[in-house]
Amino acid sequence: MPLPVREQVTYWGIATAVFLVLLWWLGDVILPFVLGGAIAYCLDPIADRLQRWGLSRVAATALITVFALVLFVVLALAVIPTLINQAAGLIEAAPKIAANLQTFLTERFPGIMDEGSVLRKSLVTLGETVQSRGGQLLNTVLASVGGLVNMLVLFVIVPVVAFYLLLDWDNMVGRIDKMVPRDHVDTVRKIATDIDNTLAAFIRGQGTVCLILGVYYMGALALVGLPFGLVVGAIAGALTFIPYVGALVGGGLALGLALFQFWGDWLWIVAVAVIFQVGQLVEGNVLTPKLVGGSVGLHPVWLIFALSAFGALFGFVGLLVAVPVAASFGVIIRYALTQYKHSLLYRGLDRDTDD
Repeated sequence: MPLPVREQVTYWGIATAVFLVLLWWLGDVILPFVLGGAIAYCLDPIADRLQRWGLSRVAATALITVFALVLFVVLALAVIPTLINQAAGLIEAAPKIAANLQTFLTERFPGIMDEGSVLRKSLVTLGETVQSRGGQLLNTVLASVGGLVNMLVLFVIVPVVAFYLLLDWDNMVGRIDKMVPRDHVDTVRKIATDIDNTLAAFIRGQGTVCLILGVYYMGALALVGLPFGLVVGAIAGALTFIPYVGALVGGGLALGLALFQFWGDWLWIVAVAVIFQVGQLVEGNVLTPKLVGGSVGLHPVWLIFALSAFGALFGFVGLLVAVPVAASFGVIIRYALTQYKHSLLYRGLDRDTDD
């Protein structure tokens, strides 16, 4: 006889509360394990495909791990230092950019840029604030990354965790399936499948879209000679994970820099605008339909809220688990709404099943 609904809600509520408390309490301690699990989840389809091509699970996992480590080393040596230098340079150049904007506005709109005007003071303050706060932020991020994701984590713990999780992924899923209460196994399997489909479409698909667009923006902006083009392209690509945000932030930043760099040479300003326009056309008509698919049930507002809330509560680890948790909640809520619409509470006693 299945447990009453009230008791089931109690048990699942306690399990959820324990998970959140452990996430908050362990914090950065579980960071390498969360990273390793995320990597294993993203690479599991590749391992499955290699198995279908005739490789054993061990050989497939070893091949993927070696390739991933080589790729990471190349990025760490060739790309990341350049991005850090450009980010620092952009922060240092903020006062000069604000001064150029002030000069531009003074020449064309002298009435609103009089000495002592609010706009003039705001521009000066903005440049100084970005320089001071931006430098502090960059130093804090680098210091925290150095403390949390040290060499041991990067080169030993995360690859080892990812390797063993990827190696044993299918067995772990099977063991978890055997622990599901038998009265609800079909429902849990359906919900779990929907969650997996949502995550696969969004994390793997949208992650690939971010990578492709990031490389495209970085390369294209560097080719046109835009200052700090690499870091602007990286920002635009990373923020593409949140629909519409990447194009708005990256495009606005790139066009702003292009106006100062190429003022009077409109061809290059138009070229920067075209770069982002082409990126959006390719994303909307090719990349997203092919890699992400249709609606995955993660509304941009819901995603932004999840990232903000989990980041504030649980730090960097919270940012990593925000999307899976948001996707899981979304699937569960949609399932609950479907059950509600088929219930007597919604339909009433006098409604037939076809209403």
